[in-house]
Parts: sequence; C-alpha cells; structure tokens
Amino acid sequence: MVLVRGTVADDWQALRDIRLEALRDAPTAFGSTYERETERGEANWRDWIARGGTFLAFVPEVAATEPAGLIGGYQEDPVTVELVSMYVRPRARGRGVGEALVASVIDWAGKRNAECVRLWVTQTNAPARALYERCGFALTGERQPVPSHPSLDEVAMIRRL
Repeated sequence: MVLVRGTVADDWQALRDIRLEALRDAPTAFGSTYERETERGEANWRDWIARGGTFLAFVPEVAATEPAGLIGGYQEDPVTVELVSMYVRPRARGRGVGEALVASVIDWAGKRNAECVRLWVTQTNAPARALYERCGFALTGERQPVPSHPSLDEVAMIRRL
C-alpha cells in the first residue's frame, strides 16, 4: 500500500534528506546538483514546501515514517503544471510508488484547472520514461541539455488532462 500526502512545513528535513539522496543516487536525472542543494538552509526548504505541490510517498512495509518517494508540481502558467523532482528510493521501487506519486501531481493539476502536466526526463533514463508513458505521458519532440549535465539531453513529455 502506498500512502501519498502533501508536504507540511515540519517535513522540511525529510524533504531535504530524500532530495539529497536523489541527487547522489541519480545525479544526471535532475536539473540541480547535490553540491548546490546542500547549500540550501532550512528556510529555503520551508519555502519550497510553502509553494505547495510537493508530495511524499510512504510504504509502511518498507519504512513506517521515512518517505519512500518524492515528487513536485508547480503551475508554470494558467494551463500547465510542470512535474519535477520525481524520485523513488531504491528499496521502494517496484511497489507502485512512482505511479502513485505521478497520480498525485496529475490530481493536484486538475484541481488547479490545468489543461496538461508537462515534464522533462533525461533521454537515457529508460525506466523513468516507461513510468511516464504508463501514466499517459507522450513525447512532445522537444529536447534540451540537462541543466546540471549539459552533455546529456532531456526530452519533454506531456499529458493532457
């Protein structure tokens, strides 16, 4: 069973810990770097949470109180929500955590009257691309360098709501 909930201010440390783990585990999958994120103080993490659209997933049989995954969404414009920072801890993979997290951002976007959810994924990240395709996303044909690793490309995907 996967439990997904929005973050609250007191989650800042858990958010920080899983975000830093994600950047260490998959450094080429994100637009930021471990080094950059370690410089953020508590106030920055609390600000991230205050913006809304950040969700943590919990799998009680894996760890009762430690988040198993993280995802974020932000309103890019009146009709588009950008899905960001998707990560599932290795020990929780294969349990439906990714699908539950993506569904939470899609639901959040719908409540904000968005028309679509968009994301960027590293072109070579086949497992993530497959997850997004299972969740109804399709390639747009857009491509750009990964901000944190410009030698790699990322591709855009979109899901209409």
